[in-house]
Amino acid sequence: MKEYNTIEKQETSELVEKKSKFIANIFYVSTTQEAEEKLEQIRKKYYDARHNCYAYRVIEDGNIIDRSSDDGEPSGTAGAPMLNILKKENLCNILVVVTRYFGGILLGTGGLVRAYSQSTQDVIEKSNIILKQEGYVATLEVEYKDLEKLRYFCKKKEIKIIDIKYLENVSVKLEFKKEEKEVFKNKENLNFDYLNYEIIQEKFI
Repeated sequence: MKEYNTIEKQETSELVEKKSKFIANIFYVSTTQEAEEKLEQIRKKYYDARHNCYAYRVIEDGNIIDRSSDDGEPSGTAGAPMLNILKKENLCNILVVVTRYFGGILLGTGGLVRAYSQSTQDVIEKSNIILKQEGYVATLEVEYKDLEKLRYFCKKKEIKIIDIKYLENVSVKLEFKKEEKEVFKNKENLNFDYLNYEIIQEKFI
């Protein structure tokens, strides 16, 4: 996977279908443990609900972990359709929980699939979607006289400065997309000099 979509913050939406209320919550999660903790919070918040169905996709150790649950609804009517939407939208590090308060009218399997799918789609549409791409974290050491030139260069190239340490020289930690990997290799293309340069981590940014 070279890129994926995720969200900035939690969002909530509601849908009423034949007197049943469906409350969808979407969360950014970075680990399966965090997803399970958020899920438990929802279960406690909506303790009196009939169902808390969920789907999540999390990247751990370079692998995508997919999990879903119908939580007592007929098999395949909730968790799987919700997970399919996350896959279709290329969403990762995401948890969606749809809570159902039963309204007394049976929806049937087709109605349940539509309701859980629509609830998931609605809460995604309310969210601010962020594109994450393959990238790197690197350290660059420069003399004090070259720091402002480096700042300007990074701004022009959309390279993010995430940390600066003022020591004998200046140690700058940078974050940039994969296509910028070679940008510091050829010093002739730079208007400043550096002492050391090292890529220290691969990550999605």
